[in-house]
Amino acid sequence: MTVSTDEIETEQAYLDRLYARLDRLRERAATDLATVRRTPPSGTHQNRSERDAFATLHEVRLAQLEAVEDRLAFGRLDLAGGARRYVGRIGLSDDEQTQLLVDWRAPAARSFYQATAAAPEDVVRRRHLATRKRTVVGVEDEVLDLERLDEQQRETLSGEGALMAAVGAARTGRMGDIVATIQAEQDRVIRSDLNGVLVVQGGPGTGKTAVALHRAAYLLYTHRERLARSGVLVVGPNTLFLRYIEQVLPSLGETGVVMSTPGELYPGVEAVEQDSPAVAALKGDLRLARVISRAVRDRQRVPREPRTLNVDGYQLQLQPAVVAAARGRARRTGKPHNLARAGFLLDLMDRLAEDLATRMGTTVTGDNRDDIVADLRDSPDVRRELNLAWMPLTAEQLLRDLFADPDQLAAAAPDLSRAERELLRRDRDAPWTVADVPLLDEAAELLGEDDTANRLAARRAAAERSAEIGYARQALQSSGAGGGLVSAEQLAERFADMGPSVTIAERAENDRTWAFGHVVVDEAQELSPMMWRLLMRRNPARSMTLVGDVAQVGSAAGASSWGQVLDPYVRGRWRLEELTVNYRTPTQIMTLASEVLTSAGITASPPRSVRDSEWPPIAQLVPPGLDAANGAQAAALAAVTAAVADEIGLLGSGRLAVVAPSPLVPRLRSALSDALPAGSVGAGRTALDSPVVVLGVTDVKGLEFDAVVLIEPAQILAASPRGANDLYVALTRPTQRLRVLTSGDLPAGMTSLDRA
Repeated sequence: MTVSTDEIETEQAYLDRLYARLDRLRERAATDLATVRRTPPSGTHQNRSERDAFATLHEVRLAQLEAVEDRLAFGRLDLAGGARRYVGRIGLSDDEQTQLLVDWRAPAARSFYQATAAAPEDVVRRRHLATRKRTVVGVEDEVLDLERLDEQQRETLSGEGALMAAVGAARTGRMGDIVATIQAEQDRVIRSDLNGVLVVQGGPGTGKTAVALHRAAYLLYTHRERLARSGVLVVGPNTLFLRYIEQVLPSLGETGVVMSTPGELYPGVEAVEQDSPAVAALKGDLRLARVISRAVRDRQRVPREPRTLNVDGYQLQLQPAVVAAARGRARRTGKPHNLARAGFLLDLMDRLAEDLATRMGTTVTGDNRDDIVADLRDSPDVRRELNLAWMPLTAEQLLRDLFADPDQLAAAAPDLSRAERELLRRDRDAPWTVADVPLLDEAAELLGEDDTANRLAARRAAAERSAEIGYARQALQSSGAGGGLVSAEQLAERFADMGPSVTIAERAENDRTWAFGHVVVDEAQELSPMMWRLLMRRNPARSMTLVGDVAQVGSAAGASSWGQVLDPYVRGRWRLEELTVNYRTPTQIMTLASEVLTSAGITASPPRSVRDSEWPPIAQLVPPGLDAANGAQAAALAAVTAAVADEIGLLGSGRLAVVAPSPLVPRLRSALSDALPAGSVGAGRTALDSPVVVLGVTDVKGLEFDAVVLIEPAQILAASPRGANDLYVALTRPTQRLRVLTSGDLPAGMTSLDRA
């Protein structure tokens, strides 16, 4: 039954009050920010730091208030005793501190998600508000305690309407939050304790990603003081996925989270290239940690024979035993390579200084030591031999040399077979791959920062500082200012302090050694053992939320069980929660996908779909030749284009994905772009903003579409050892329609499909 107009008007009046308060808070934050920005940097360093801190505080607050414009309030609780409690994206109070809106993460809002007729938790009625911009367009009631309602109040609606409306709504190319429709099993996961590692296992469409993001927002709200200092890292499978989810956390009032793909977890590298499955599996193997460790130690060399060094006409002998002793002492410090190098060089320089002093007929004293050491440093022979013995290295240098030089690789990888070492071979200028990122991080951990680079940076900073002081002195002289009121040094400091402030998230994003307070990983089953080593370094506290489905693992380096991944790091400190309800995939499509896994001998418990589809999935035969280079390809492309156009016409609105074997994606995207209206087919990072997108299976993970056209499922199945998992992923992306195009027989498990 439809709620009366009076009820909608009542809710509209309250919503108007909430938005008026929101507008007032925005104005106040904007005014405070403008005031701070107009204040010149002056006084003590503490005063300037406080000014920058207040500016950052107001910027973050203003961004938060701007981000919650849409669906500011979405629920109301009517409690026993007559009290009402409105629930929304953030908490709002008036100037007298009267609560107007309860933040959905607050304990007071928990019953909005958890209360049931069997356990009403003092809730008489739960009301869902449907809004469009700032207008109430619908109201839906769910009665939990019928005895407390009068006759008029009993004419209410079913509580399932809000959820089903959200499930059936057309997709926009961006993930929306589920804050208004969080279900009880999802809410339990979202509000789970911060400490330890929480694994959220769930099949397709169970809302794993949404739950993980809402959990991040909940933890930031509940543990603000702790996490504000250390930050939260969210890792998603690719850049397309991150763009898909990027609006969710801001819409929940959180803007300070670092979001990254696995290929971006090493600062300065943005890897998008993928290795072949065999290479990716090898690079993800923990044996590579030992290979890199040996490669670092191999760069700490002892000459086989004495080396003669010419120092200002004096001939010195660098003995292998002396170098070996210095190397041993440096290694025993336990410091990383580049940090231990300083002690190694100092040790050898002291020994060489004594030898040089003896040659010169003197001894090393406090008065002449600096001169003798300076002579050694000026000697090309000394610099060459000491660098050859212990060269300062970057992770990039180490790996490029290691994978390009068969001899270095053979020395560092005796545990690998010749065939495995050949898989690792690459040119020095080859682009970094996603599987290289944890290897770079492993190398950087063993190498440490290069002191040489730090000293150069310090000298550059000193030179810049000197230049700034010179500029400030000229400014004072030309303006006639000064007179003892301000010095050139003070003015230079003010110039430096006027730069942009840096947030915790920005600092964390660019610091490889940053320790995050919490890490959220989506599609966690895809990560290799080496990538897990990297993530554990990023989160020493071992506070993580991992979401995934081992039945959907496609990577050859991925996990077959959560215990395999986590027991080496947090045995006894991880817990598993399962999501069992599929809100995305209709029953007919989910049944089909499950049969594919069963036919491949994979045991999995498919989630229960909440609805059936109006359109059963269908299969259509198309001419062979999509991967040909002759006239047959044109006929095959024409058939695919016609099928896609037909599907667009049937769909009407929303988003359609063409999912194909990766080698076919470029030509399909090109053909569809030429055949469909301009702008219909998206590409690149903004692909999901267009009505149609063409993707391979690895890029479609975590995404959902109103309709999917799946191309050549048999090729997807045969493309990798985990092809059945990939096909399962591809089949479970649509919320409404699925059409399968094949030029041959359908794979096992799909033969029951209706033929179009």
